[in-house]
Amino acid sequence: MIAVSDWERSNRFYADVLGAELVELAYGRFAYRFGGQQLNVHGSGSTPHPRAADPVRPGNSDLCFVWPGSIADAAQHLEEQGVAVEEGPVERQGAGGPGQSVYFRDPDGSLLELISYE
Repeated sequence: MIAVSDWERSNRFYADVLGAELVELAYGRFAYRFGGQQLNVHGSGSTPHPRAADPVRPGNSDLCFVWPGSIADAAQHLEEQGVAVEEGPVERQGAGGPGQSVYFRDPDGSLLELISYE
């Protein structure tokens, strides 16, 4: 789950930078779908139910996404989208084992990671 402060800006970022399919949900919110995985999103004007006792706030998430190509291609993609790489490429241990990662931030400041197992 992630929270955003500006739906339009964040929807554009997650679609353009990470390839998310935007799915409109009930209660005035969206989800970002990546193949068989879905990231639920809370934001301004949304009233999700049920929700966590202490809901996530914009800018305080840390998420990792698998990049299907090389980490050099991931870094180049981010550069082409105007997204600054904060750290990397660096070696990291992910769910799929050892890989190479780059770190960057979404428009609210949440930390995002692309990991390549190539």
